[in-house]
Amino acid sequence: DMGIRGLGTTRQAAYVQAALALTALTVDLEAVEPRTCVTVTCAEADPELLLVAWLNVVLFEMATRCMVFARFSVDLGSEGLNAELWGEALDPIKHHPSTEVKAATYAALRVEQEPTGQWVAQCIVDL
Repeated sequence: DMGIRGLGTTRQAAYVQAALALTALTVDLEAVEPRTCVTVTCAEADPELLLVAWLNVVLFEMATRCMVFARFSVDLGSEGLNAELWGEALDPIKHHPSTEVKAATYAALRVEQEPTGQWVAQCIVDL
């Protein structure tokens, strides 16, 4: 297991950073070109449950499409999120896959705004 954390000036930015942290565990992000856009939605009103759902949707799209992503756009609503995932087909030679992340979990789950104003979105992922 490994902890991931996204930090941002908004909750949206923290969710994006958490997705980048997730994908950085699996491949070299610098090698991923944002060629193809995949649109996804997640429905959860609770911000923490939404983070887990969001990260698991990213993992699902990576696994079922055999793609890797390195750019994310998140639009939050009252009942969930709409997002765009930008990436390309997985190429083992180009992307140097390392760790396989199985799922985002509820362990150490936290989505909140710090007293400084910065947002934190974090959880433990199952490797």
